[in-house]
Amino acid sequence: MELKDKVAIVTGGHKGIGKALSVKLAQHGVHVAMVGRDVAALDAAASEIKKLGVQALAVQGDLREKDVIDRFVQQVIEKFGRLDILINNAGVGYFAPLSELSIAHWDAMFNLNIRAVFLITQKALPYLRQVGEAFVVNIASLAGKNAFVGGSGYAATKHALIGFSRCLMLEERKNGINVLTVCPGSVRTDFFQHHQSAKTVLAKEILEPQDVAQAVVESLKLPARAMVSELDIRPANP
Repeated sequence: MELKDKVAIVTGGHKGIGKALSVKLAQHGVHVAMVGRDVAALDAAASEIKKLGVQALAVQGDLREKDVIDRFVQQVIEKFGRLDILINNAGVGYFAPLSELSIAHWDAMFNLNIRAVFLITQKALPYLRQVGEAFVVNIASLAGKNAFVGGSGYAATKHALIGFSRCLMLEERKNGINVLTVCPGSVRTDFFQHHQSAKTVLAKEILEPQDVAQAVVESLKLPARAMVSELDIRPANP
C-alpha cells in the first residue's frame, strides 16, 4: 500500500503502542483519527501528529459504548471522506489467579479487548471495502499464544482476538481488505509497567512501542500482491 494521504483510525492512538503507531503513520503521510478517554493525552498526540504535516482527529469516548463507536466512525468519514486503515489497539488487562479474578475485571477485558473490536470493525467495514485496498490491524499479544500464571482473563481475550482476526482475514480478503494480527511480547508502556512482572524484566528483554509501530508500518507498505496476516514480535535478547 502507498501510505501517503491514506486515512487511519487508531483506537487508543494517544498512548503506548497506539501513539507510536499514530506517529509512525503520520511520518508516512497518513491522516490519523484517534479515540480514547484521556482528553489531555489525545490533544497532545494530535498536536504532535499535525506538526508532521498531516491532519489529525482526536475524539474523547469510551469504546465500550456502541453509540460512541458509531458517532466516531461517522466523524471520521465526515472529516476525511474515506477510511483505509483500522488499527484496533485499545485494550485493558487485569492479572490475578482465576480464583481471585473479579467478574467486573473479566467483563471489562472482554468488553474492550473483544466486544469493542467487533463493534468498530463491523461499523468500519463498508467504508474499508470502498477504497479497493484496505487494512484491519488487530493488536493482540503473545499472551494469546502463551499461557502464564495470572493471565486467564487477559490471555482468553487475546486468544479470542487472534481467532476473530483469522476468520475476518478469510472473509474480507476478497473485498480488498487485508487483516493483520500483531502479537507483541513485553513492550515498555504504562500498561506493562503497572503489571507485576515488569519488575523482573531487564531493559534488554523488552520492546519499545516504536519497534511494534515500525514492524506494522513496514507490513502495510508491502505490494498489494503480498499480505502479512500474522506478526509475532519478540525481544531479541529474551
